[in-house]
Amino acid sequence: MSGKSLHTPHGGTLGLSSVWVDMPPSVAGHSCRMSTRKDERARIALLQGTLDLLILRTLVFGPQHGQGIARAIHQQSDAALLVDHGSLYPALQRLESRRWIRAEWGTSDHNRKARFYELTKTGRTQLVSETQQWRRLVSAIGHILGPEEA
Repeated sequence: MSGKSLHTPHGGTLGLSSVWVDMPPSVAGHSCRMSTRKDERARIALLQGTLDLLILRTLVFGPQHGQGIARAIHQQSDAALLVDHGSLYPALQRLESRRWIRAEWGTSDHNRKARFYELTKTGRTQLVSETQQWRRLVSAIGHILGPEEA
């Protein structure tokens, strides 16, 4: 994978609006809410996996502290995605418990104590798998939606 963000097979970029990854109001047109509790759990699971994928992808470039990960996702998405701390840190804990990332205490550029997260070998393998699944999903949705209209 190359480039600064995850791209769809049709040349688009990843875009979401959710509790896990929010789009600024100027970008988000409207919210899509599912009607049942079961559907809500499925939506959250999908979005957790998406946030996990974004974090793993960000850590390909080297160790980073939480705020740096959130900033990188925001910048690499051309400011379309905002990851709040209430979503980021549980995701980092989840990835660490799965041994896809590891964390060490260190000092940030602003001379503050921070945990720095690093991708593990297992995490790299998971990133490849998750990226392939994401691209298949995007491709399938793209086929259903059809070609973009000018």
